[in-house]
Order: sequence, then C-alpha cells, then structure tokens
Amino acid sequence: MTTTPDLERFWAVVPAGGAGTRLWPVSRASSPKFLHDLTGSGRTLIQATVDRLRVLAGERVLVVTGAAHAEAVARQVPDLPADLLLAEPSPRDSMAAIGLAAAVLELRDPDAIIGSFAADHVISDEEAFGRAVTEAVGVAQRDNLLVTIGIEPTFPSTGFGYIQMGPRLRAHPTARRVRQFVEKPDARRAASYLATGEFRWNAGMFVVRAATLLDLLGRWHPELAAGLREIAADPSLLEQRWDALEKIAIDHAVAEPAADEGLVAVVPGEFDWDDVGDFKSLSGLLPKGEGSMTVVGDPAQVQAIDSGGLVVSESGRMVAIVGLEDVVVVETADALLVASRERAQDVKLVVEALKAAGRADLV
Repeated sequence: MTTTPDLERFWAVVPAGGAGTRLWPVSRASSPKFLHDLTGSGRTLIQATVDRLRVLAGERVLVVTGAAHAEAVARQVPDLPADLLLAEPSPRDSMAAIGLAAAVLELRDPDAIIGSFAADHVISDEEAFGRAVTEAVGVAQRDNLLVTIGIEPTFPSTGFGYIQMGPRLRAHPTARRVRQFVEKPDARRAASYLATGEFRWNAGMFVVRAATLLDLLGRWHPELAAGLREIAADPSLLEQRWDALEKIAIDHAVAEPAADEGLVAVVPGEFDWDDVGDFKSLSGLLPKGEGSMTVVGDPAQVQAIDSGGLVVSESGRMVAIVGLEDVVVVETADALLVASRERAQDVKLVVEALKAAGRADLV
C-alpha cells in the first residue's frame, strides 16, 4: 500500500509496555513479550509491529517504552531515530504513554494525526489492517473524532472489552458512531453481545488528531493533559514530573467519557487479530508440527510421544513428553513451566507467588 494524501500527517505510535505475566517464564518484567519472536516469523513482536506500521506511516513511527527496555528496543529497531524513542521513567498506564507521544508530536506538527497500536499484537491480514487505519485517519481528519478500530468477535470472549457500534457515518465507507465501551463481560453477557451483531472487541487501537486527544484529556483530567504538554515542551522535566502524573488507562481517561458525548467513532476491522495473551492463544496462532504438538524453538530438540499441546524451548536442552495431551511446556535457562492449555491464563498466579516469595530474579 502506498502512502495516500490522508496519511501524509499520520504518525504511528507504538506503546511497548507490560510484563506479559501469562507468558512467563518467556516474558518477564526485564524482557517482556514484545521483545520475543513468539510466532517463529524471524521478527520479534515489536519488529513486526513497526514493519506493519511503516507501510502506512513511512519513517513517522514513534515508540514509547519503559526506561528499562529502551536499550533493547533500540537494538531491535536500530533505524528508529533517538528522538522517536521515548523512555518512561516508570509505568503510568496507557494514557500517560500515549499522551506523551501525542504532546511530542503536537509540537512537531499541530495538525498531526496519531494512531496508537500496541507493540505485542499479531495481525495476519496487513492489507485489511491498512484499509481500516486509512479509513480511521480519514474520519479523524474530516470529523475530528476519536476513532477506534473494532475487531469482529470470533467467539464470546470474557477476556476483552467490547465496543457497541451505533449509526453509520455516511461520509465514510464503514465507520460508525460508538454507543459505548463496555468492560470485560461474563460468558452469558458476551454471548448476548455477539447475538446482536452490534459489538466489536476493543483492541486498544486509537486514531485521533494529537491536539484533539490532549484537548479531550484536558476536559476530564486537566492536570494530566497540562503535565504531558509541559514535559513535551521541556523534556528536562521528565524525571522530575513523571511519577506525579495520574496513572490511568486511555479507555477510562478519554474513550469512555468521549463516547458518552458522541465524540468517538469505530471502524470495523476485517482482519485476524490476537493480543497473544497466554500460551493457549499463542498455540492457536502457530502451525502444528508433526502430530498435534506445536513447537516454538528447535523441533529437533523436542520428542513428543503420544502427546499434544505446545512446547516453547529456549535453552537448547532436549525436551521429551510422553502421554500428555493439551499440555504446555515452557523451558528457559532458569525456569520450567508445565501446565494444561486450559489453565494457561492462570500462569500469572505463578508470577504472583514468586513475587510473594521474594524471587525477583525470576520475574
């Protein structure tokens, strides 16, 4: 896809944060999942994300990450200019990260349109993704709305928030007004959402004019908006001011209240998407090996006899599994995880237990 006039002022923002505790022991606070090649593509998740966005934004890609990960991001994306890699001194949730990027880019170009896309998501149909982003940029440009991209649900998930779509915006091919954002539902409610055909998964993708995002934030969280603009204007204030900024997600800070006032649109995303939230999710993304065992790593180092599931092998040791179905085996140089695939979400409990035991070296 070539750059269109609508994309000339489009900047892609990549928030790269989170510890990915459900993917322990591969993903840890010191080496989160976006720094790993989990799909066997030869590119880490953040590299694949930047590749996908550069098709749309060219060199106008900015990454926001924690100070502890800035060096690793710079190594993995070596052609990212230093002034387009922002390092947060501490985690302050998504609003501060995306808001700081918006404030920096607003200074570069008061008419800049930003699109925020997480560093650790997997998208297979990049052409469909590009069409959705291009339409979202057009909506943000023409109607000055906050625009999200809603993913068509493939099952009644209780792990994602949802977006309820409203009436069509006639000047655009598929965009609709957002009626409301809803939190992660229980199974019964999720099924009812799918039955209406009005709901999309909330993947946390937002496209908006940088100035509009900060102005909206200023309506409901004026101190946060002002603080971000002050830091952008004088980066020497970052260390001094950052930890005092309000810690809040962009959904709660801006998207939900703006939707209540009719200021949010949604573009339906007609592409496969996965946030790689746990090992069960990861196993569904990968091609099966011989038999029913999926392997991330060297298949020659895995012997599976009458067994099925997922093996993630990082140490180079031989892994042998006999007579186990739907198993997850993950081994690194200093840790071994064995779990059922159905309990993959509960891997985070191991991380919590290790923290409680004072094993910071393992998390």
